Amino acid sequence: MSAQTGLPPYPNGWFVIGFSDEVRPGRLLARQFMGQEVVVFRTRSGKVCAADAYCPHLGAHFGYGGRVEGEWLRCPFHGFCFDTQGSCVKTGYGTKPPPTARLKLWPLREQNGLLLVYHDGEGAQPTWEVAALETEGWTRPICRAFTLRDHPQETTENSVDIGHFAFVHKYRDVRELCEIQTDGPYLSTAYAVRRAAPLVGRVWRGLSFAFEFETQIYGLGYSLVRLSVPALRLRARLWVLPTPRDEERLTLWLAMSARIPWTGHAGNPLARLPGKALAWLLARLVLMGLAHDAQQDFPIWEHKRYVQPPALAKGDGPIGRYRAWARQFYRQEGQQET
Repeated sequence: MSAQTGLPPYPNGWFVIGFSDEVRPGRLLARQFMGQEVVVFRTRSGKVCAADAYCPHLGAHFGYGGRVEGEWLRCPFHGFCFDTQGSCVKTGYGTKPPPTARLKLWPLREQNGLLLVYHDGEGAQPTWEVAALETEGWTRPICRAFTLRDHPQETTENSVDIGHFAFVHKYRDVRELCEIQTDGPYLSTAYAVRRAAPLVGRVWRGLSFAFEFETQIYGLGYSLVRLSVPALRLRARLWVLPTPRDEERLTLWLAMSARIPWTGHAGNPLARLPGKALAWLLARLVLMGLAHDAQQDFPIWEHKRYVQPPALAKGDGPIGRYRAWARQFYRQEGQQET
């Protein structure tokens, strides 16, 4: 159990371990994931894999001196090579590979510019998927990453915690556009709010915009927020992606991608900018706003206590329904919240 929340520290489901741009052909990354050391690598042909970081031969860490050779991952210690199925295909001596030298691979999906790895406490294979998105006409995702002491169920709960929008983020005119909906590992909500416009960590005094956003949540590690700003005819995709590193800490990736179908629209004051410049500007402004809002939550997340059952009041939002939905991501009944 997590000491901070009393929840099992590693929920089942899909979690982001990195971004496609980080792992080019021949590149190798080392990451902490669910209390384990994992390496992510891409072969010459473009196949990307996530594997245990330690060689099954004598335990060397691939992230320290290992390398990708064509379609194989090579150990830095004795030159043992492994293919994208985890099989040892070559020793450093030219002898027959031992049959027990098998490298554990993690289920991985590459989509929407993200690298998603599936975790199951009992090693089961994925039973559901995160929906792929259309990419044509959208900017490539840009991101920021933070490390903090928290649990993904807690960070994701903010999506349904309507009450904190005004008190923490100073949103005004908060309206629920539709009731919370759940379908297996999927949950969605939608709201409309008004907030001040961000500028380099501050806000433009007196200038605010009405926002509408729909949050689509797949498990506890992947939240997609579809944002629209009618006044600017702006549509954006925001991702909030908490991935446990160990029992107490997680990496929180915030990413965004913008669509600008209205470049050149006579009614928009930004339309005079070239399309690429406009995309660059809006992508960074929206990401800046997302990071600014998320950082307002950090000191609360890192010092709050998980209260179950909570003393809920009208105006909190559907926190009770969210927590009931979240139980499915912990395999053992005895580990679920009560």
